[in-house]
Amino acid sequence: MKSIIMTIVFTALFVTSCSAKTTKEEPVSDTKNVENKVKTIHLTKAQFLKKVANYETNPTEWKYLGDKPALVDFYADWCGPCKVVAPILEELANEYDGEIYIYKIDTEQEQELASFFGIRSIPSLLFIPINGQPQMVAGAMPKANLKDAIETVLLKNKTVENNL
Repeated sequence: MKSIIMTIVFTALFVTSCSAKTTKEEPVSDTKNVENKVKTIHLTKAQFLKKVANYETNPTEWKYLGDKPALVDFYADWCGPCKVVAPILEELANEYDGEIYIYKIDTEQEQELASFFGIRSIPSLLFIPINGQPQMVAGAMPKANLKDAIETVLLKNKTVENNL
């Protein structure tokens, strides 16, 4: 009986020391670097009204308030496809840094925004060019398709200008 108890104690100590060692060896700087690389911008309703469109003062006409095209991701933390799209959007935010904004709106926290845009499935992506009407796409998209949409919907005027 004594040997069984000793085995259990040593096993518990071994498991505990291994898990503690793993957490100690994680470099703190890597965690900070990941946080610094985040380029997507989480918006509340109040921020949306100031940065994107104030639908409360002008509910019948779309007027984009930003100075660069934007992509708005309507998501929820529990949504599997949203979790697949999130790192892709981070990559695109880094690739298109300075050219477009990539905003994220949590539909659980900002239900009024989700309702205003008629979000029925997530992820839903709202592409907002500087001029013209926004376009909504429901569902997860692969990175290549997102890049194509960014180039053709959001940056189409820039592409035309560069070719002239």
